[in-house]
Amino acid sequence: MTADVTPTRRRYAKSAVTRDRILDAARDLFAERGFRSVSLRDIAGAADLSHPGVQRHFRTTADILDAVVARLESDNERWLEETGRMDDGEAMLPALARHNAATPGYVELFTVLAGEATAIGHPAHARMRDRYADLRARSREGLDVDDGAAASLAAVSDGLQLISLYDPRIDVGGELEAYLGWRRTGATGSSTPVPPGSVDETGAQALARLVGDESGYATGRARRAALVEAATAHFAANGFHDASLREIADAAGMAKSTLLHHFSSKDELLAAVLVHRDRRVAELYGANPDASGVEQLRGAVEGARRNAGEPGLVEVYAVLSSEASSASHPAHDYFRRRFDAARAGFAAEFADARAAGATRADLDSARAALWTIALWDGLQWQWLYDRDAIDVPALLSRTIEGMLTTA
Repeated sequence: MTADVTPTRRRYAKSAVTRDRILDAARDLFAERGFRSVSLRDIAGAADLSHPGVQRHFRTTADILDAVVARLESDNERWLEETGRMDDGEAMLPALARHNAATPGYVELFTVLAGEATAIGHPAHARMRDRYADLRARSREGLDVDDGAAASLAAVSDGLQLISLYDPRIDVGGELEAYLGWRRTGATGSSTPVPPGSVDETGAQALARLVGDESGYATGRARRAALVEAATAHFAANGFHDASLREIADAAGMAKSTLLHHFSSKDELLAAVLVHRDRRVAELYGANPDASGVEQLRGAVEGARRNAGEPGLVEVYAVLSSEASSASHPAHDYFRRRFDAARAGFAAEFADARAAGATRADLDSARAALWTIALWDGLQWQWLYDRDAIDVPALLSRTIEGMLTTA
């Protein structure tokens, strides 16, 4: 009996090692390129296996993605139980953030997936939607907060993880501790991230330079506009890597050669999409540069309300900002510059509000700016998964108004 069982155990052990190798390779590829642009052959090559060798364990890339996510979530559950953090209330979120940051590939994968899987047809859409519902439920129970506060806590955590991939100086666990402390006492404490410096050129300005001006014949401008609209929809649905130039051209009713006449590469088309989005958001936001810091901060809430009326703009931002968190992505520098500029802008608005006596005297403007941006981005992800449960403008207003107090 022993002689028969031992070889079987060895085969199981060898199979488990191979599965782990496949999942490790897939995790890294999904984090770098997104799910849709990774094939079984890509995973096989990264795992140093043959294509049939991978298929002996997993039939499709969707099966592999499900296994990768399930393994990471199972590891988290086990860690929470073993460390007694499950019922640790306020201390759980920062501790879990530090644990995730130390887990290879966790933050990178879930950041990409959170944005990419907002598309309803994505194989991880239902899992991510349910995951957010579970996170909100745990926060409600563990911290004894209402639905809005639970959603905001999950949003700040996600947003901080996203921004940290563009600025590794951010200590996500430390920021979560400070944010929870502010909710309890009203004090922000001293900022741990290095405050953003002046930005010579924003991401939008850099891309506008790349794309060039919009002069030329009306027909050419109309074709470029149609291609940008089609590309925006495709990037929102499929991400950048898996979007096909031929499919984009077909959606715009043009030949691929016509597309390449107006945009010499997919990178240039991506630049045009981002410039278009920034211009459209600026039109919706309607910011007044002469407004006070308090007025501008409250105006951001109105901007969030207008964004909800054009979900396509939110979708393409959610997908591309998460996908571009990989340093190899062609839009990585754009979003890095954009986050720097946004942090600098919000910090200036909070500083102006503090100088006007509209906030506590000890409000740290750089930290308040970071939390506000993290909250907004994280809430938009949750909204794309459950539009009935999440009211982005209301929750954003609740936090901003909580900072605009002298109590």
